[in-house]
Amino acid sequence: MAVQRIEVLGVPVDVCPIEDLESEVLELLAKPGTKQIIFLSIWNLLKARGHNDYAECLKNADLIIPVSKSILRAAKFLRLPVPARYNPFYAMINLFSILEMHYKSLYLFGGYKKQLQVAEKNVRSTFPKLQIVGRYVGKYPAEVEKDVISAIFKASPSLVLLSGGIREKDVWSYRRRNRFSSSIFLYYKDAIGILSKRVKRVNDKTFDKGLEIIPEILHNPFKLFLAFPYLWFTILLVWARLRQKK
Repeated sequence: MAVQRIEVLGVPVDVCPIEDLESEVLELLAKPGTKQIIFLSIWNLLKARGHNDYAECLKNADLIIPVSKSILRAAKFLRLPVPARYNPFYAMINLFSILEMHYKSLYLFGGYKKQLQVAEKNVRSTFPKLQIVGRYVGKYPAEVEKDVISAIFKASPSLVLLSGGIREKDVWSYRRRNRFSSSIFLYYKDAIGILSKRVKRVNDKTFDKGLEIIPEILHNPFKLFLAFPYLWFTILLVWARLRQKK
């Protein structure tokens, strides 16, 4: 089944069944140039409705997979094909498995030095046939960026996994897309933290219920104010549905 791209409130979202992820990734690997996979949350969907680099980044991404249950509900409410929702952690592990099975390579980019070392060690032990061709910490000094980009270009990894400490997040690789050869880029903030076991991933039951925001609120009560953009999201959906009827 070919991946189908829909638009939720004007923002692109891909309908990619989980069982089709491997074939899609292999197709991306076969394409020349820089490619990008994006984990799309409801908050980033709202951000992408503006005229900014992130919106352009999404429009040019090769695969946009939703991680928020609200995006699926929105697609259903707007009578669009409902995409599969991915748990970012399992999607990352699935990607590692696909790369390992096909003797591909990985570059780890982000996190603190000790975190990164432990994460690399854990990935090597779990996926022994997956080649890790390089790593670099997040929050790097501006003067070393040229060397980081050069290292990634020379290593030409199948996948560059960006994580915590990369301030520009998904947009980092988009803004520099013409400076790489043929890698897939994926930003997942907690990747290095989880792989190094310094960050606890969201409980599966909590994620399946779409309540992954609760642990974040407990950690940072100011995130309660996300209720306001969520209300705006709901209003936009109702308005879009009314326009459909007209």
